[in-house]
Amino acid sequence: MHSTESPNQLASEQVRQTKPAPGPAPGPAPGPDPRPGSGSDAVSVVGRVLDAIPFNRAHRLILLMVLLGAFFDVMEENSLGAVGPALKSVWNISTPELAFLQTVTIGAMIIGKVVTGALGDHKGRRFALGFNLAIYCLGALICALAPGYAVLAIGRFIVGVGLGGEIAAGMTMLSELVSTKYRGAVVASLNVGAGGFGNVVSFGFAAVILGPLGNFFGGPHNSWRWMFGLLVLPALLVLVYRRFLPETPRFLASRGRIDEANGVLTRLANGRLKDTGGPVTPYIQNPGAMAAPVEKVRLSEVFRGVLLRRTASLAVISWMTFGAQVTVLVLMPTILVEQGYTITKSLAFTMVMNLGSLFGAAAATWAALRLPRRAVITGGAVAACLAALAFGFLAKSPALVLILGALFQFFVLLLNSTIFAWAPELYPTRVRAFGTAMVAVQGNVAGAFVPIGAGLLLDHAGVVAVFVLIAVMYCVMAVASRFAPETHGRSLEDINSETTSQGVSQ
Repeated sequence: MHSTESPNQLASEQVRQTKPAPGPAPGPAPGPDPRPGSGSDAVSVVGRVLDAIPFNRAHRLILLMVLLGAFFDVMEENSLGAVGPALKSVWNISTPELAFLQTVTIGAMIIGKVVTGALGDHKGRRFALGFNLAIYCLGALICALAPGYAVLAIGRFIVGVGLGGEIAAGMTMLSELVSTKYRGAVVASLNVGAGGFGNVVSFGFAAVILGPLGNFFGGPHNSWRWMFGLLVLPALLVLVYRRFLPETPRFLASRGRIDEANGVLTRLANGRLKDTGGPVTPYIQNPGAMAAPVEKVRLSEVFRGVLLRRTASLAVISWMTFGAQVTVLVLMPTILVEQGYTITKSLAFTMVMNLGSLFGAAAATWAALRLPRRAVITGGAVAACLAALAFGFLAKSPALVLILGALFQFFVLLLNSTIFAWAPELYPTRVRAFGTAMVAVQGNVAGAFVPIGAGLLLDHAGVVAVFVLIAVMYCVMAVASRFAPETHGRSLEDINSETTSQGVSQ
């Protein structure tokens, strides 16, 4: 449902609905909204106002800032796989020990996601994003300075806590800031910067630091430290950028913070992020909502009733595709080295293969705008299954390694980006951050354990067995996609109208 009115016209209409007199000058609402309810009704008004605001400069700047955070998140997440061969050589660690470091990281990401999801629904989406980046910077420094395996594992744990909720919080924020028409495409585009550019640049960056610039950075014994250390600097810049991120008006309205919600809506409608102190348009004419009891955030709601089915379906989907993706990202450089390629060449090959990730994320952005979520997930899972089998059985020459690897990564990112768009749509505002985090957690659980099993499988049964396992996982994913509701083209409030808390629909 898309309004043809301008934001100012819609604001005037909201005022007329709440006061018989002609619309007032911009400022606080002059009278109570005759409709019942509190924050939930305000959230519905926010949804209608956002549908009337075109995608503008303010939205683009918000997207850019969230994309930068997601980009560096993936750079750091992939850094362990990129330096894996160097660590095995310098510290003489085994493939399962390398996989265990990834397990520590992703296990901590599970904790980070749970904490960030709870913070996002209690303290706000913007607070959650800033929290993640501060913790991540601390962990990255510890990794760069680690004197041994144990300290490196501690550093990866701290990094994981920081990385945990970054993308889930970004997904939640973007889903609540744009109109229904563009919501899926904007959220899916988050993975263009994360899994798309992030996957490509991370391995290219590693190839340069560990290869041509390796001697400059202290040779094989120290260049991997610079790989970790240099990733702290751009993340610090993002901390500065985050000062300009607004809180989402849906969250503010759900907490009864009506004046703040009107302020953010006014800035979005004007295409500006900076608060210039100008007049605020009273889009939400409901002062009574501020005095009314705000709905209690019950995080356990995502595991009950209607939401349980949605959580379970997306959890299985997330487990399968992210488990497969992390396994390939962690083990691919090692697989190529064991097939006779040098460390530098294996990293370069991995970078080229991840060009498929970039195109897959871009394709998901296009599909989120035009195609049903379930159709994309089902079809993409079947295609990913076939691509995994093709790589396992046929990737014997450099050309086939690159082509089939890129094809597999294309479908992986098509699927992951579509999940990005789908997950936050399935939960009401009051538990959206936590519900989205719980879906993402399942991917981390899979990423923590699947690489260990796959590493053992690689050592004992070879590459083909690993990719057969991945193919089976995508078959399971295709089946699970049939159990979640379709959300394409529907407003968040319409999708979640059947979910209730304390007897109030949202």
